[in-house]
Amino acid sequence: MVAAVVPLAAAAVLLGVRPAAAASLTRVTNFGNNPSDLNMYIYVPDRVAAHPALLVAIHYCQGTASALYSGYFHDYVTAADQYGYIIVFPEATRSGQCFDVYSPQALTRGGGSDPVGIMSMVTYAEQRYNVDTGRVFVSGVSSGAMMTNVMAAEYPDVFKAASAFMGVPATCFATGSSTNTWNSQCSGGQISKTAQQWGDAARAMYPGYSGAYPRMQLWHGTADTTLNYNNFGEEIKQWSNLNGVSQTSVMTDSPQSGWTRTRYGNNTTQAPVEGISVAGAGHELPRSGMVAYAINFLGLNSTGSTGGPTTPPATPPTTPPTTPPTTPPTTPPTTPPAGGSCTATLSAGTVWSDRYNLGVTVTGSNTWIVTMTMPPPEKIIATWNISPTWDSTGNVMTARPNGSGNTWGVTIQHHGNWTWPTVTCRTA
Repeated sequence: MVAAVVPLAAAAVLLGVRPAAAASLTRVTNFGNNPSDLNMYIYVPDRVAAHPALLVAIHYCQGTASALYSGYFHDYVTAADQYGYIIVFPEATRSGQCFDVYSPQALTRGGGSDPVGIMSMVTYAEQRYNVDTGRVFVSGVSSGAMMTNVMAAEYPDVFKAASAFMGVPATCFATGSSTNTWNSQCSGGQISKTAQQWGDAARAMYPGYSGAYPRMQLWHGTADTTLNYNNFGEEIKQWSNLNGVSQTSVMTDSPQSGWTRTRYGNNTTQAPVEGISVAGAGHELPRSGMVAYAINFLGLNSTGSTGGPTTPPATPPTTPPTTPPTTPPTTPPTTPPAGGSCTATLSAGTVWSDRYNLGVTVTGSNTWIVTMTMPPPEKIIATWNISPTWDSTGNVMTARPNGSGNTWGVTIQHHGNWTWPTVTCRTA
């Protein structure tokens, strides 16, 4: 079997914060159902936030938890000391130490193999450390990036966002067997599907689920011959479809020399989908600054709720209630404030503990412009049947007809704030 190997160079220290003192990587046993005999390691900083975030960090083939901890992902560890979040490091124990992203068991929610063991680790950490279940994230490298795609697609109600360094779309590596562990067509970039087909393949991993999917950040080198660069574009197709946003980027820039960053859905630090390709890089991305960008995207750069300040507040925010309301306190307004020649009617949809859906139906014009303003800290984290634009704050969304009709929708992350957005409609 071919193994995707990442060298173990030490990572740069993030933001100049203090190194860990007494805190260290610790082995945990008897953490729950573990059908594929994974090892669990955990990093708990000396100063844990009152309601900490949780990151699941997944290593590459022929890697270990300790190698990822001290090498490629050490910037995550350093930031955990600053922001008080917890990191779980799953460790594969099979020959080659790759994660199972190929078997039918691994590609079915609750089906067995590595994903079930990883979920047991998440549950263990959540229960023991008072984790904010609305701030659970996953990130991985190579084989770990492939598993990041799998975990985010298979447990979309668990993970808020993900960052995958050199991976492939969820289900791309499927072999139909637990003994055939390598899919050369996928690794070679020879599998191409439409965005809808990739999205449907991911949705089939958790049949019946109709909620929001995690935000996804994707990284890849253009000269990668281990997991071909074509997989980068296929991942973008899959996650733009799952997040209900257009495959056409709303922004392209170059945050570092040789990097090309594209955002899909909106132009914010926490866009629904973000891709960063690195010119000329093979299956070993340059380390400088990468994890810092991932920390910002995931929302780990805060001791409070996702999307908070980039430096911790002087006084930590009050711990949110452990059981938020299951339904909004009032029904949404049926008409927006007066002043437009068209009407955007809101209808409440599915409600979760941290987010809810709103349907929008526009009447009175076929050349409408709808503006939706979110009261902070609420944010729109996904849309469907619409391709909106955003202001610089990410809190004001403008939508126009895109050929999908006059009915569309948004998913709003509420953080316990149930104030309805302000909606206006006017004709173009």
